[in-house]
Amino acid sequence: MRINFDSIKPIYIQVAEAIEDDIVTGKLKEGEPVYSQLILSRELKINPATAAKGINQLVSKGVLEKQRGLSMTVKIGAADRLRHEQRDTGFRKIAESLVDTAIKTGITKETVITEISQLFESGAEKAEGGETYE
Repeated sequence: MRINFDSIKPIYIQVAEAIEDDIVTGKLKEGEPVYSQLILSRELKINPATAAKGINQLVSKGVLEKQRGLSMTVKIGAADRLRHEQRDTGFRKIAESLVDTAIKTGITKETVITEISQLFESGAEKAEGGETYE
């Protein structure tokens, strides 16, 4: 998990998105404990209140749940819900931006498809080889 301190995106949102990514990729499993605010603050060198704000955002969103007397856990069904959300919103926005840029710059549909296919194959090979993206 990495935080970009130069980004205009608030750190607590980056924390929440990083936890979501760990859930979607299976690094954090449903029903299992999630990182504590103290661990996050120590590892990422951020204020514990900032880490807590990111975690609480995911609690409000229904991705994480507090268990009285136990640690925070990933809610059952959270991974599928996040995958659908990323497909429905994130992927669509990226695709729209890509198509808009291609049209503005005169890149053909065939070139876009070829480039995406090559990148997809390269990404699939990395995933099969156990490589991670950071």
